[in-house]
Amino acid sequence: MYLTRFGSIIYLVHRRDALRASKIMAERAFAHTKIKPIWDSVVTEVLDIKQDKVTGVRLRNLKTKAESVVDCAGVFVAVGLIPNTHLFKGVINMDESGYIIPREGAATNVPGVFVAGDCTDRVYRQAVTAAGLGCAAAIEAERYLAARNE
Repeated sequence: MYLTRFGSIIYLVHRRDALRASKIMAERAFAHTKIKPIWDSVVTEVLDIKQDKVTGVRLRNLKTKAESVVDCAGVFVAVGLIPNTHLFKGVINMDESGYIIPREGAATNVPGVFVAGDCTDRVYRQAVTAAGLGCAAAIEAERYLAARNE
């Protein structure tokens, strides 16, 4: 919805044939005249990035395998609401939904591993929160490393 303020058309490329967003958010998106969904598709290439610009994206339909190109001037990636933490399962403490549980501040149960952003923040899940937590984790990591050199 935010991007509709800046573009004449917002293509919503989604790998499935329906959104898993809340019903109200999906209804708002589909009611907006600037948002055009492209279902069952993934971006396989961003065009002209070597020229320091974006002129479009190459798409592949996951059901038909057909490829197409959509002209656009920018690409914004959203990865959903499920934290991508499965790599750390069994090593770093997390809750049943996969959110990492900090032990103290940004520190995890593994010494030297700190957590920040959406993988720990199940409430706000916002860029500002992620940036703030990232800063806190960086400060704690710096202190951790400094203490190891003493």
